[in-house]
Amino acid sequence: MEGTEAPSETQASIDRTVEWVDTDASGHQHNSAIMRWVEAAEADLFRNLVLPEYFPSAPRVQQVVNYTAKLWFGQRVTATVRIQKLGRTSMTLAFEVYGHAHPNSPGGLAAHGTLTTAHVPAGSATAQPWPERIRQAAGATVPKGLNL
Repeated sequence: MEGTEAPSETQASIDRTVEWVDTDASGHQHNSAIMRWVEAAEADLFRNLVLPEYFPSAPRVQQVVNYTAKLWFGQRVTATVRIQKLGRTSMTLAFEVYGHAHPNSPGGLAAHGTLTTAHVPAGSATAQPWPERIRQAAGATVPKGLNL
């Protein structure tokens, strides 16, 4: 994917507590909880960029999750999402999910990865170029940025 790396101000973080519903039978996070927290941070990012038009036109085309530690019921977590790369019709977001210190864990990086969306506007069956408003807000004009 050809694209431009985005600046660090195109990021957002959310803090959550691992709730019982977020866990599996062994008491640590279910794999799907990571992506829900990442998507909450993604929503915060695009709200902060004042880009409500992003949501109904950006389906996922790839998700890569690397699990590095368990998160436990009651543990505080922070999920951070950054726009890593903006291509002509796709956007890659990098993410990290950290657990805070907890009786079952010293804390630290629990998961990291990327998710890629494509711009598929209403009425289209295929990806289309991102509108200029989204490109500018996502930092497409900045030649070098921050990678996770």
